[in-house]
Amino acid sequence: MSDLLGLLTLLAPFFGLIGLGIASAKLAGLPAAGLVWMQFFLLYLALPALFFRLLSDKPISEIANWPFVGLTTLATAAAFVAAFAIGRAGSRRLPENVIGGVAGSYSNIGYMGPPLVMSFLGPAASAPVALIFVFDTLFLFTAVPALMSLGGIERQRPLAAALEVLRKVALHPFLIATAVGILASLARWQPPQALDQMITWLSGASAPCALFLLGVSVALRPVDRVAGTVAALVLVKLLLHPLAVWALLLAVGGFDPVWVQAAVIMAALPPALNIFVLAGQYRAGTDRASACVLVGTVASMATLTLVLWLFRTGALPPSVPGG
Repeated sequence: MSDLLGLLTLLAPFFGLIGLGIASAKLAGLPAAGLVWMQFFLLYLALPALFFRLLSDKPISEIANWPFVGLTTLATAAAFVAAFAIGRAGSRRLPENVIGGVAGSYSNIGYMGPPLVMSFLGPAASAPVALIFVFDTLFLFTAVPALMSLGGIERQRPLAAALEVLRKVALHPFLIATAVGILASLARWQPPQALDQMITWLSGASAPCALFLLGVSVALRPVDRVAGTVAALVLVKLLLHPLAVWALLLAVGGFDPVWVQAAVIMAALPPALNIFVLAGQYRAGTDRASACVLVGTVASMATLTLVLWLFRTGALPPSVPGG
């Protein structure tokens, strides 16, 4: 019982800030346009500062764990395929199925992942958190435009579409910050004191701002109906995805238990807000995307607590016994 109370105490601030965002959106009645500067602050300043901080003080040998990257990305790809197939059973429209695939595989690894995982596991989890963010993002933001091209949404020629994807990936502020952090690690460079203090403040602001923004955004998204397909997609995201990560990492073996736990928790996070952004960009499956984010965020209060409790009590081993 004490373990469960401890986990609820750990999770309460995270979901409490999301709840404050939801309540504020419902009570204040302010327009969604007011979120623009907060989104800019998070996307271009606070979260990049956090990712730089996560990697800049890590030895490069700790960061370059390619078997871990390959297996976690494979699990994300498997979740994408499973969710895509679920959507395909209910609709033959490829763009909607692609959005469904993202809903079942892309966790809230930017806003919610780093603060939650490191609150539970400590600074040792920073490297796997950053790696999962980088390579899950690379996979999904490459696969989605490619598949949308097949569906006739993207009207560019294949080469032009590929170059556009590469440009968007290369210029993503999270990935730029990650690259700078790796270069700082290689060069063993420490920012000057004033700049280091700014980075500390920015990275410290990322979690409360992101969670509050998540709550506001969820509250402002229209959800007209919640179909059985949405429930199935949320099931893939919150249960099958983390189970796939755990099974693959244990099957291969040899990974630090902290890295295994970090990977499973990242996979168990609710669907990312970026799903709604993608749905709006491609004008496909916006209702389903909104419902997945809302239902997934609410349901993750129970499923995340379960995953953390299984790790805390040893019921879900992060390594093979005796391995």
